[in-house]
Amino acid sequence: MISFECDYNNGAHPKVLENLIKYNDSKPTPYGFDEFSERAKNCIREAIGMPDAQIFFLTGGTQTNATTIDSMLYQYEGVICVGSGHINVHEAGAVEFTEHKIITIPDFEGKMEARTLDKYLDDFYHDGNRDHAVHPGLVYITFPTEFGTLYSARELDEIYQVCLRYGIPLYIDGARLGYGLKAEGSDVTLPYLARHCDVFYIGGTKIGALCGEAVVFTNRQAHKHFFSIQKQHGAVIAKGALIGLQFEALFTDNLYFKLSEHAIKMAMRMKKIFQQKGYRFYVDSPTNQQFIVLPDAEVERLSQHMQFTHFGQADKHYTICRFVTSWATTEEEINELERLL
Repeated sequence: MISFECDYNNGAHPKVLENLIKYNDSKPTPYGFDEFSERAKNCIREAIGMPDAQIFFLTGGTQTNATTIDSMLYQYEGVICVGSGHINVHEAGAVEFTEHKIITIPDFEGKMEARTLDKYLDDFYHDGNRDHAVHPGLVYITFPTEFGTLYSARELDEIYQVCLRYGIPLYIDGARLGYGLKAEGSDVTLPYLARHCDVFYIGGTKIGALCGEAVVFTNRQAHKHFFSIQKQHGAVIAKGALIGLQFEALFTDNLYFKLSEHAIKMAMRMKKIFQQKGYRFYVDSPTNQQFIVLPDAEVERLSQHMQFTHFGQADKHYTICRFVTSWATTEEEINELERLL
């Protein structure tokens, strides 16, 4: 059975696995203070054009979000995100488990709009009773969004300008960052994104690594005791070099972006097949996630031959289904999808 269920059930790219073998041939310093992790950090600094960026390696996305957000907020502060934001709908309240409220604002096709953010913040600071409320201490967005949609360079800049005006950091969740940056029509580059936020993370788990995310603080705003906060969250592993080795491989010879480009190529073939077969799309996504509205009978039929996600009900007789490609998706799998449709 072929799988278009997600982009994190494919193991790791062979070059990543090959690099991991180095761990057995050395005795690296534990907790990520090793030569491999340092080389990986320098590769990332070079890729974003920021030699002073602070970088920390964690194992998974939910852990990364909860740890990073907790490190940036006072006890009485919350984080602003759109209602469909990943931390609000798909992390089982992990951020709120750290006792920081998620403050939701409306979205458009999964995206936060600068004017909506500006209005919320303007209303908050003009409220005479604001000191009785949870204070907005951080703004969170994902690139790409939960619906596979993208922020343009202009939209990203507009959001960041609002954040700068109110003195609130912007945090970008990059679990699928490479797939967003390499999507057709994207005018955002990695250096541009790094210059238009205060912290972001580069997702490895969904793009070629066994596990691992790289948190990047772009203007030296990391908490001075971030490592201790990481430790408190159970987000430090003794064999930290295991993550550093993977990112060293991913950021050598442009591998991270080559893998991302492949997934996008497969997704665009998939998208064309669905279009030619006359299927209806829930949202127009240029990334590796495609959202198709299927009759329930068709969902049942296709489920006998492939794995995909039931994203939600479109109406009484139709289901929104998510089909996802990854760095490991093959031409043969796309051909089989076309045959089954």
